[in-house]
Amino acid sequence: MDLIHMSGKVGAGTLTGHGLVHVYTGDGKGKTTAALGLAMRTIGNGMRVLIIQFMKTPDFYSECRAAESIEGLDIVSTAPSCLVFAESAGPEDIEAAREGVRIAREAIASGRYQLVILDEVNVAVKWGLVDPEEIVRIVSSRPVGVEIVLTGRYAPKEFIEKADHVTEARCVKHPYEKGILSRAGIDR
Repeated sequence: MDLIHMSGKVGAGTLTGHGLVHVYTGDGKGKTTAALGLAMRTIGNGMRVLIIQFMKTPDFYSECRAAESIEGLDIVSTAPSCLVFAESAGPEDIEAAREGVRIAREAIASGRYQLVILDEVNVAVKWGLVDPEEIVRIVSSRPVGVEIVLTGRYAPKEFIEKADHVTEARCVKHPYEKGILSRAGIDR
């Protein structure tokens, strides 16, 4: 586990009513970007946000560096590598995903955060690193006022059924098709 940023000041804002569950899925770009936008809105209202990255490493993704200067935003990356594939997932990948689930369970139950984003958890489920029913149990037992976002391609049906808000990003055209790979500041 690599803790990116833990700001000390607790925000004054609180969500009204029961927090909702969002799923951002699909093969198009923008799922994590949408979650980050929601995080900025939450922080802007004086609330705290935790992002747990299941399939990303802090040395590659610039939101981790940005979090260091954003009060109220904590990012934890549990992945040993951002290039985990189902056929090559090893024991260290499974252990890292379990650590992410443990952190999520504790953070959500604590009520310290008004928004918890499980970034790429859908992919971790697809690759067999995370049990979807365990995530559903954690999400179902959240305290009042805790909003949850589950991101990544391949959202399992259990997440879709549990969610209050589901957005599917569909790829129409992508720079990868032209050989333009991941760009700092835009894709990572």
